[in-house]
Amino acid sequence: MGEARGRDRGVATNGGRLLLAAALTAGIGLPAVAHHGWGAYDAQNPQTLTGTIERIAFANPHATVWLATQGKTWEVVLAPPFRMTNRGLTEAGLVVGASVTVMGYPHRERAEELRAEWIRVGERTTQLR
Repeated sequence: MGEARGRDRGVATNGGRLLLAAALTAGIGLPAVAHHGWGAYDAQNPQTLTGTIERIAFANPHATVWLATQGKTWEVVLAPPFRMTNRGLTEAGLVVGASVTVMGYPHRERAEELRAEWIRVGERTTQLR
């Protein structure tokens, strides 16, 4: 009888571990799915913007610049900082007041937001995707 109880506990423990592993795996995947909502951007409507950087956030999950163009300030979503740094565009390369050009896709619902595919700072173009 004690032996059966031990086996039952073992099965429950293994089942509990399996359930815990499944829950953790599902929980880990959810932020990534929620985070990458690229479908919210209109890839059929690419736009190239040139303007002056008003503000910079060089932080995860994506660096962002606020770009003043004629009559509008855009919130331009760039790449993760580690990717930009690996491709040669460091935080020091983005300067408030600098003129830059970006090409990307506008957000379908937020008219002031653009997801950039590349950014040109001076003569250097950095691919972001």
